[in-house]
Amino acid sequence: MPIIETKFSLPGQTGFYKGKVRDVYYVNDIMVAVASDRISAFDHILPRAIPYKGQVLNQIAGYFLDATRDIVPNWKLAMPHPNVTVGVLCEPIRIEMVIRGYLAGHAIREYRAGKRVLCGEVMPEGMRDNEAFPQPIITPATKADTGHDVDISGEDIVKQGIVDRDTYTELVRITKALFQRGTEMAAKQGLILVDTKYEFGWYRDEIYIIDEVHTPDSSRYWYKSSYQDNLDEGLPQEHLSKEFVREWLISKGFQGLAGQQMPAMDDDIVKSISDRYIHLYEVMTGKPFERKETNLSEIEAAVSEKLVALD
Repeated sequence: MPIIETKFSLPGQTGFYKGKVRDVYYVNDIMVAVASDRISAFDHILPRAIPYKGQVLNQIAGYFLDATRDIVPNWKLAMPHPNVTVGVLCEPIRIEMVIRGYLAGHAIREYRAGKRVLCGEVMPEGMRDNEAFPQPIITPATKADTGHDVDISGEDIVKQGIVDRDTYTELVRITKALFQRGTEMAAKQGLILVDTKYEFGWYRDEIYIIDEVHTPDSSRYWYKSSYQDNLDEGLPQEHLSKEFVREWLISKGFQGLAGQQMPAMDDDIVKSISDRYIHLYEVMTGKPFERKETNLSEIEAAVSEKLVALD
């Protein structure tokens, strides 16, 4: 059965937070993030959970956190279960660092609306859908507790005092380095990392990555082999990210706007989404995906044991 929610009672637990897709438990300065099988798009949780989605995301996130630790430290301490990461609790920096290598997703929607500047970054005239930018652009967003995140320029981030200029400059450097690493790793697997977002925080006066890295929930991927032909012919790109979920919702008349009705999800769309997540795991890691049947009691026991060992 998919993990829809958890209600653990962990040793030393000091708090709990239910996010869109994660259940987060706090144990003093330790955070336990349980990746549920809930799925969100347009800042709304969809009506059905996706089998194995949480396991896929958690394991891919762990894979990339380990592969980028030389660029920037991250919050991960241990993974006591395929759906769970235990890590240090950081003080969040209230922005998302979004970086885009191609005119796609939110950028393409803004471009079609006639905008040529996004978050202070210039998008050249005459670009085709899905064309690469001359250089990746960074388009941050404020991190909202509820509702939609809001586009913001780096200059406004500094002016509003969200971070100082030196910190923002360092966030830009780290973001570019992470995106370059992700691009190289994707290319080795025959994929293009189109765009992604990173969330940062402070831990002992040092910048840490505090969320997932390069997962299909935070990133968009295309198949490298078909990219140029599809671009030349004006065809949609084949992708492995959550964008296909957004496109399905749009085709059903839902973009998270007031008055719009969330569409029903039948078994076929649920299986299709699950299969795509599993396929991305296998393509990205080069390893077969091992389905772990979820038993909430086993997960709680494994997490509790790890917390005692870390104490």
